[in-house]
Amino acid sequence: MTDRYTPAQLYSLVFGATLLLVGILGFVAESSFDTGSNVNGSNLIFFEVNGLHNIVHLASGLLGLALWRSVAGARGFALGFGLVYGAVTLWGFIDGNDVLSLIPVNAADNVLHLAISALGIVAGLVSKDDPARARQATA
Repeated sequence: MTDRYTPAQLYSLVFGATLLLVGILGFVAESSFDTGSNVNGSNLIFFEVNGLHNIVHLASGLLGLALWRSVAGARGFALGFGLVYGAVTLWGFIDGNDVLSLIPVNAADNVLHLAISALGIVAGLVSKDDPARARQATA
């Protein structure tokens, strides 16, 4: 399977499916939509989530799944997602408690976001739009 798809396509598929599942399971742990000084979350395993965090996971997962079949779409997702999560990581490390007073984060979230960001950027950069090497996925 890895010969047929670029690293960005695999990244988009794997992280898309994982984030969709995490978004769904996150509502079991916490579904509140508190913001501002009230932004709190509950732990889903080691990671702090709330309703808005879960929606971000759902939207990110759906986007990854929507774009993984296209070489260019998956590459754009991996690079864009990597950069956005890089900013979220930076904000989380600086603030330590939340991102934009909307999404609660803890140290485990920050480390995971850093890994997701780095993997996305690397997957996007090493994935070329070379039609001889990478093909569009078929349904």
